[in-house]
Amino acid sequence: MTPILDSRKLLAFTTLARVGSFTMAARELNLTQSAVSHAIKSLEEDLELRLFDRLGRSVKLTPAGTQLLDHAHRILDEMKVARADLAAFAFGK
Repeated sequence: MTPILDSRKLLAFTTLARVGSFTMAARELNLTQSAVSHAIKSLEEDLELRLFDRLGRSVKLTPAGTQLLDHAHRILDEMKVARADLAAFAFGK
């Protein structure tokens, strides 16, 4: 069975792709830089693909990373919608 993508790794991935820096991504996510780095490394190992080119202190998406970014946005958006829909049960709707 093929493992599914981890939402925490996808959130780290999309944040890093947007801000372009492990340090800035860590700050935004309230994580350590090491935690963000580990999440990205683990995601790359899971997919057996390099998702970012490391350029000094900044990063740039690889073609594979660019393709994943579109999927990751849709997945995370659907997760937000699902949570909002289910939250309606808490309010008796």
